[in-house]
Amino acid sequence: MIEQQTLADYAPPFYNTTNKNPNDGHFVAIRLDDFSADNLIATAIYSRKDFYKISLITGDATYFYQDRKYVVAPGDYALIFTNSEIPYRWEIHSGSCHGYSCMFTEDFLPMHTYQRPSDWAVFTTHSQSVFRLTKQEKETFEGLFLKIMNEQESVYANKYELLFLYVLECIHGALKLQPEIETKTNTAATRLAESFKLLLASQFPILTPLQRLEINTALIFANKLAVHTNYLNRALKTVTGKTTTQLITGRIMQEARALLLHSNWSINQISYSLGYDEATHFTQAFRKHTGLTPTALRNTV
Repeated sequence: MIEQQTLADYAPPFYNTTNKNPNDGHFVAIRLDDFSADNLIATAIYSRKDFYKISLITGDATYFYQDRKYVVAPGDYALIFTNSEIPYRWEIHSGSCHGYSCMFTEDFLPMHTYQRPSDWAVFTTHSQSVFRLTKQEKETFEGLFLKIMNEQESVYANKYELLFLYVLECIHGALKLQPEIETKTNTAATRLAESFKLLLASQFPILTPLQRLEINTALIFANKLAVHTNYLNRALKTVTGKTTTQLITGRIMQEARALLLHSNWSINQISYSLGYDEATHFTQAFRKHTGLTPTALRNTV
């Protein structure tokens, strides 16, 4: 199965602190140069994490994420955002990577904010999450990470609120590097589309073969959201350009690819976990969506 790594796997020795701050254990920042050999090896494991991560990296490495790979050559600088939903891994080619990473769970966010990490485009699966930086941009973000590192070690009582602001500044700095996009109007359709997105995302990732997807049709989603299927479909079509079924199928097939490529589950187990009563139905749906059978995809590895 795809492994699930926790924040503690990457944390420095002071992670297990006796401090009673409720955010202890939900935020860690590290210098990549300080990575132990075990942690460096752990990055090569294709796995999901139980946390969100922002990394500023230079070195000689390749990053594998969502069937894509990004090469970070010596002298290149990259700012990379990863979420807790999609598995990824790093391949270090020579020596080690240099830079910084900060990692946090949803519980790190201050109680007074309504925002969740998934509200920021850099942590979603359909927006840019890898940013190649100029030297000047690298220096700007490096300054932020240095502030984060210093504040993490401080004894300031409200340091986690300040750390949150630094993280937020890093996120918005990256968003400013993206092409300008049209701001969505807050209409009933957009609010319904957002509720649908959250409900769909809440079912993933699938971590064991015994975990089964139960909300997997337009009718079930509509009932859960207390609207008619036609109204839900119109709203999603207006906001996303896709139908309810297309959005559900796309996310299921994304999970199917990850499980086929990076788990040792049988096709019957994957079929069951994704809500299909028969493996043949899963095979037909997967081939229609991708042009390959599940077995053919596995044979490409």
